[in-house]
Amino acid sequence: MGSAGPTRAKLRAKRTRLSGTSRLSIIFFSNDLDKAVAAFIIATGAAASGMQVDIFFTFWGLSVLRDPRKKTKKSFVGRMFGWMLPKGSDGLKLSKMHMAGMGTAMIRGLMKKQNVSSLPEMIETAGALGVRFHACTTSMDLMGIRCEELIDYPQMDAVGVTSFLGMATESKTTLFI
Repeated sequence: MGSAGPTRAKLRAKRTRLSGTSRLSIIFFSNDLDKAVAAFIIATGAAASGMQVDIFFTFWGLSVLRDPRKKTKKSFVGRMFGWMLPKGSDGLKLSKMHMAGMGTAMIRGLMKKQNVSSLPEMIETAGALGVRFHACTTSMDLMGIRCEELIDYPQMDAVGVTSFLGMATESKTTLFI
């Protein structure tokens, strides 16, 4: 993101406490750009408002966490999923009106023109705000995704569904995206 992005201190200074709220849990199940942007706008907005935010990445949503620069040894099934799935947040496409890449390029261009952060910048902002990422271990096992190929993120772990459900039961709001 470079020097143009907000600093951690500025982000913490901008936080305003939402009355009566404390925790938001998001189950992120999609590898669509528009859904990922929406999830991160909600997550960073909630975190900036003082909420603790947990995002549980499962199945196709794990694509957001893949680092295209990292290579690992995989099984045949893992290699096939790796080949078919987007490699990181920059590889995501629109859920509708993709139009062989033109729609996705247009929305990315509009985001830049309107000074809306890119998805990688939103991920960095989420990290600065303390949003916690949880990669679903069952989905990782099924799809052959390994921890070593995920992005470097300050508050990320790999957990099972029961661990995430424990977090979600403490949340005032849980969203499925």
